[in-house]
Amino acid sequence: MKIPKNNKSTSNFQFPIYYSSNIDICVVGGGPAGLNAAIVAKELGATVLIIDDNPVLGGQLIKQTHKFFGSKEHYCGVRGIDIAKILTARVAKLNIDVILNATVIGHYDDDSLGVLKNNELLQIKAKSYIFATGASENMLAFENADLPGIYGAGAVQTMMNVYGVVPGRRALVVGSGNIGLIVPYQLLQAGVEVAAIIEILPKIGGYYVHAAKIRRAGVPILLKHTIIEARGKDCVESAVITEVDDKFECISGKEKVIDCDIILIAVGLSPLCELLYQAGCEIRYVPDLGGNVPYYNEDLQTSRQHIFVAGDLASIEEASTAMLEGKIAGASAWKYVFGRNAGAEEIALSAKQELKIIRESPFEQRINAGHKRLQV
Repeated sequence: MKIPKNNKSTSNFQFPIYYSSNIDICVVGGGPAGLNAAIVAKELGATVLIIDDNPVLGGQLIKQTHKFFGSKEHYCGVRGIDIAKILTARVAKLNIDVILNATVIGHYDDDSLGVLKNNELLQIKAKSYIFATGASENMLAFENADLPGIYGAGAVQTMMNVYGVVPGRRALVVGSGNIGLIVPYQLLQAGVEVAAIIEILPKIGGYYVHAAKIRRAGVPILLKHTIIEARGKDCVESAVITEVDDKFECISGKEKVIDCDIILIAVGLSPLCELLYQAGCEIRYVPDLGGNVPYYNEDLQTSRQHIFVAGDLASIEEASTAMLEGKIAGASAWKYVFGRNAGAEEIALSAKQELKIIRESPFEQRINAGHKRLQV
């Protein structure tokens, strides 16, 4: 079966038309994890296909205008949008087959994928699969939580940095993880006033380097606070927040009204593992990794031996760890299809060693605890 020839991208790179036969490894998800997995597998000699539901490759990277930090190998000093361009250029140079604007809607009993593109259902089958489907934003339940003007923080980041849409004039941010600190700073850069960031915990959830930038800009970060109501007739006009006690219960008489026309919810992500359920992979509930996640070993191999995972689907972390996991998954899937190989072993071992160094950081204690629980 041949993909229709209108598989065009708005990027500067044109990809070959895909044919459904002779696929060694199919990568579902074109974000940092999926791209690195595909690149490694292709460089090792596999026939690789990437499927992504966006018009361009890059996943979360295409909306990350901030510079990365860490080591040179992890693109220190490079903006996420530029990392996406670098990885996309490598995909194009390697002549990796890509299907864009396509949604994988199911995994079926014959081990094939159903892919919806241009109102046509395509059947894709490969010897091995790497799922790098990412995660969805968590939301909160509070009064009038369905008013227009209430968004996930990642959705606002997409609106601004991908489509150039300013979502409003004055924002309240709920949650102080990295995205809850980065997005309001980008709002300020776009000319949007940020009234406050509120966090129900007694400490900031994200990196202090991001918190320091937002505080220097004059934005208050209110710890031990939560939202209880959004107000407005046809859209958000204000929000009611309150202080909470040590049991996270609202303290009477501590309510405050914040004038705003945007409420950003930044309270974490949940791995998108629906396709893994369909594929019959073992799923375990590990809160430290983001909730329901597929079981996998150190090679990122699931309970279905030909299926591998990487990125936020495996555990909610950063793009740097997702890229390393992509390398491990790409090399591991190649070994599953073709057998042991010194080059694949070296790539996987090097990425595992780098991951270990990153996860020795105090910020990664929760992730380490989650991986231990996953293996029990």
